[in-house]
Amino acid sequence: MALESRLVRRILVVDDHEIVRLGMRQLIAAEPDLMVCGEAETAEEAFSLARALDPDLAIVDLSLDTTHGLELVRLLHDATPPIPVLVLTMHDEALFAERSFKAGARGYIMKKGAIVGLVHAIRQVLAGRIYASEQVWQGLLSGLGNKVPSPGDSLAALTDRELEVLEMIGHGMSTATIASNLRLSIKTIETYRSNIKQKLKLKDATDLIRLAVSRTLGF
Repeated sequence: MALESRLVRRILVVDDHEIVRLGMRQLIAAEPDLMVCGEAETAEEAFSLARALDPDLAIVDLSLDTTHGLELVRLLHDATPPIPVLVLTMHDEALFAERSFKAGARGYIMKKGAIVGLVHAIRQVLAGRIYASEQVWQGLLSGLGNKVPSPGDSLAALTDRELEVLEMIGHGMSTATIASNLRLSIKTIETYRSNIKQKLKLKDATDLIRLAVSRTLGF
């Protein structure tokens, strides 16, 4: 029995939507050698559970209430021992896949393809491989050259932290709340806001909020 239990791979599911966690739990439960060992809604809860449960894999959404999923990916990657991460998200592959891999993720899959692809992606990452869609691989390969951003790639000019701040603005968070969640000073967040406006050529705070909300609704 002990040998059988060791052969079952344990997975931590991190998503702030209960219905999404339920769907993943059902897909994983259908596999005799896989099990969900824990679930979390926030990055803080996820990191605490990861240390307590020592899962074989964490499935992480990038849209979390208090902290962007990229930060959680970095934390899990830097943990001792590191925990492999499969990103499962609605975020645009062209914008976030490469950032996720640079943060330490071992796989990236869109939620729209999860029903048929999630278990395969899980097994690829558990086997020590990198999992990504063909579109992501092509994007990563093209990025090895001197890629020139197209006019529609304006968000690509933002740093990971600036993207986090932009998404939090889109969720209606105040500067003070963002500073508290990211454990940074209000002045630093104001600097990020200013940088975002400059890079995206936004006239004022109203334009910034309008764009942030429109992008967040599309995530």
